[in-house]
Amino acid sequence: MKIRNRLNPSNPCFSFEFFPPKTEEGLKNLLHTLDDLEPLAPGFVSVTYGAGGSTRGQTVDLVKAIGARGIEAMAHVTCVGHARTDLALLLDQLSAAKVDNVLALRGDPPAGDRTFVPAPDGFAHASELVGFIRERDYPFCLGGACYPEGHVETLSREDDLRHLKAKVDAGLDFLITQIFFDNAFYFDFLERARRLGVNVPIVPGIMPITNFEQLARFTRMCGATVPMRLQLALERVRHDAQAVIQLGVAHAVLQCTELLRRGVPGIHFYTLNRSPASRMIVTALRAQDG
Repeated sequence: MKIRNRLNPSNPCFSFEFFPPKTEEGLKNLLHTLDDLEPLAPGFVSVTYGAGGSTRGQTVDLVKAIGARGIEAMAHVTCVGHARTDLALLLDQLSAAKVDNVLALRGDPPAGDRTFVPAPDGFAHASELVGFIRERDYPFCLGGACYPEGHVETLSREDDLRHLKAKVDAGLDFLITQIFFDNAFYFDFLERARRLGVNVPIVPGIMPITNFEQLARFTRMCGATVPMRLQLALERVRHDAQAVIQLGVAHAVLQCTELLRRGVPGIHFYTLNRSPASRMIVTALRAQDG
């Protein structure tokens, strides 16, 4: 089923992101996580792959395995390290596997590289990848990424928004945001995007805070702002792992409650292949509806 048909403010869906594990033990843990989340009836799940396509085959296999469980799965496809022929082969594999949904991304530079360098005969921008997919007439429902606080590499939020408009115009069906911890950034971004003519559904991306040190790494990498009150509260309990998780879950529930109240079409959780925090959040949200 096309994800665009599941994004409805009157019946918003919850979705989850996973990455292919590198070990057999990691695969067992991931399958256990899927078992935990399956009763929540996710609208879809997305599956990333490693730098340079290092887990490309695993991504295809995992997307097929998830689909066999009756859960809609979306495969990430990035430009990193791929020539056009590589991308066409991957897209052919996904199409042959009856995968309906693809998240088309430029991707991050490989570890240690400060700037993105396209592969020979590859693409420098996600908009080029989107155009390539549409020109070849693949039947995928296409999602893309967007950045409420601006992409870390762009000079301004206005410049970032212009790049987003070009990407959407190339053929995207919906967008999923980078993580944010202050809803004001999302709603301001949504208003500016709509004014510019970006009219596809924009799904907020939420990452439950479960580890204080990990949070610092992620925010440095993606440029997300942690509200001062939340930052101070986390610092007070930083040495109590369970207290950090409880605070992170409580903050995410508050975020999601407001987002749903104001009519988002769905919420996408970055799970880091772990289920407890996301499960607690969704269960709390559903209890409010009950």
